[in-house]
Amino acid sequence: MMSNPGSCDDHLDAGCSATSDAHGHRPVMLGEIVDLLAPRAGESVIDLTAGRGGHAAALAAMVGATGVLTLFDRDPANLSYACARVTATPLAPRVQPIHADFRSVGLMMPPGAPPANAVLADLGFASTQVDDPARGLAFSHDGPLDMRLDPTRGETAAQLVARLDERELADIIFHYGEDPFARRIARNIAQTRARVPISTTGQLASLVRESYGARASASRLHPATRTFMALRIAVNDELGALEGLVAAVRDAALAAASGSPTWLAAGARVAIMSFHSLEDRIVKRAFAQMIEAGWAESLTRKPVEASPTEVGANPRARSAKLRAIRLVR
Repeated sequence: MMSNPGSCDDHLDAGCSATSDAHGHRPVMLGEIVDLLAPRAGESVIDLTAGRGGHAAALAAMVGATGVLTLFDRDPANLSYACARVTATPLAPRVQPIHADFRSVGLMMPPGAPPANAVLADLGFASTQVDDPARGLAFSHDGPLDMRLDPTRGETAAQLVARLDERELADIIFHYGEDPFARRIARNIAQTRARVPISTTGQLASLVRESYGARASASRLHPATRTFMALRIAVNDELGALEGLVAAVRDAALAAASGSPTWLAAGARVAIMSFHSLEDRIVKRAFAQMIEAGWAESLTRKPVEASPTEVGANPRARSAKLRAIRLVR
C-alpha cells in the first residue's frame, strides 16, 4: 500500500484508534460522494458496502420515499444496523438488503428491482470492525486472529497462516502488503508455527516485530501493519471481489451502450472509493477502458481526495481516493 507515512486509515495502520461518530463510524468524503452521484427523488441507488449506513442514509434522503435503496454488506451485523438506520429516517425509500460481497452484483439484484441510477462502493471497512478485538483486524488489543469481514463464513487468518507454505505466505505479504521483509516474516512464522499455533493478533504482531529486528524501532509504522493488511486482503479475497465488481460494471456499460437491458440504468453514475494503490490501480484501469471504449465518461478528472479539514478530523480518510464515471448510452 502506498500511503503517507504514519497515516491512520482503515487499511494501513490497523493499530490506530478509531475516529467515529455516534453510529460507530464516520463516513469518508460524504459530501463529495453525494455531489458526484447526485441521486434524485424516485431513483434507484445501490450502496455496495453499507457499513454503518453513513453514506446510505445520505443517499436515502436524496431519493426519498419513492426511491429504492439496495444495501450490500458482508457483515450481517452492520447490514442490519444500516437497514434499521435508513428505514428510521423520514420519507425513507424502499430498502433491499443483501448479505454478500459485491462481486456478482448484477446477478444478485432482487427480481423486479429497477436498474440502478447510482452505485457506490466504499472499499474501506467500518470502525466498529477494526476496533473490536474479537474481529482480529487490529493489533492494538490482543484478540483471535480472525480478520474475516463476514464472521459467519470462510477461512480465518489463523487458518490461512497455518495452511500456507512459507513461500506462499511471503508472496502474500510482499504483493499485498508491499513489505520488504516479507520473506523474513514468512520464515519466522513458519518456524514458530512448527512449535505452537499462531492464533492471536498479539502473537503475530510480535513475530513480525522480531522479524524486523533493530529496524523495528526506526519504522514509522508499526512493523506488523503491512502484514496485517496483506493477510486481511487474502482472507477476504478483496482484490478478487473488486475485479468482479469492475467486470460487472464493464459488462453493464457495454450492454447499456448497445441498448440491452442491464442492472444499470441509462446514465448511471458509479463511484468507487479505494484506500490503497492495489485497489486504485484496478479501478483506474477499468474506468479508463470504459471511457476509451465510449461506454462511459469520467466525473473525476483525477481521483478526489479528502480535504485537509476532513483528514484532521478523521485521519482514516488520508489515503482515500474517489473515482466516478457516468454511463453513456
